[in-house]
Amino acid sequence: MRKNSIKNTRINGEVQRELSNIIRGEIKDPRIHPMTSVVTVEVAPDLKTCKAYISVLGDEEAQKNTLAGLRSAEGFIRRELAHSINLRNTPEITFILDQSIEYGVRMSKMIDDVTGEKHDKT
Repeated sequence: MRKNSIKNTRINGEVQRELSNIIRGEIKDPRIHPMTSVVTVEVAPDLKTCKAYISVLGDEEAQKNTLAGLRSAEGFIRRELAHSINLRNTPEITFILDQSIEYGVRMSKMIDDVTGEKHDKT
């Protein structure tokens, strides 16, 4: 199975949806911030590993705590994923902090600040 095949794309989408549901509804760890979202998921073609890119809307401390909480709940998340998705192998999940949304918000604010200053001068 190629990396960008239709089957792999469907598996990525299904794993992302189920991971979002598990993180939102099943995990009771207080370290995990309520504004945590799964941005994208990349499941390896052999279904052994999975990279889950996580975005946390909060300060740096909330991001660190959320990542630590998710890493400690990895076994539970993997077991729940195995129950909800019928795959030959349940992938081993690696959580990676994705700061692209935060970066975009910060850049948008900077652009608004600059354009606001230009309008004030005219």
